[in-house]
Amino acid sequence: MIDSVLNLLFRCPHKRLTRPVTPIDKDGKPHGDTYVVCLACGKQFSYDLKEMRIGKPLPSSADFGVLPPGMPGPRKSKIKLALSIGVPLGIVVGSVLSSRRKHASKQPDAEENKPAKPGSEQPGPDQPR
Repeated sequence: MIDSVLNLLFRCPHKRLTRPVTPIDKDGKPHGDTYVVCLACGKQFSYDLKEMRIGKPLPSSADFGVLPPGMPGPRKSKIKLALSIGVPLGIVVGSVLSSRRKHASKQPDAEENKPAKPGSEQPGPDQPR
């Protein structure tokens, strides 16, 4: 369920696509369907050359596409990385700042209760102002 919520929030819009690709054999005859690949996430989609429209996503397997098996997958989204680092960091910084505020409000102001040091410009209790 968490995966589906994250996909709704941070899914790839598939705006950067390759040109349509039709695999051909050595004789120059097409031997597969035409497809396009999203450059951001690496997902492959069927492509209709007559209507010039993207179709349904193709299953990820060695039979589809030009990448050989064992190649690395698409990179993680930078937004997900930023959130995975930023949210815990924000919580830690917030808790530190709130504990400092609580700690500072519990202690009385120490400067007002200290006696004046000799040579300071503030007059003492027995000195005239």
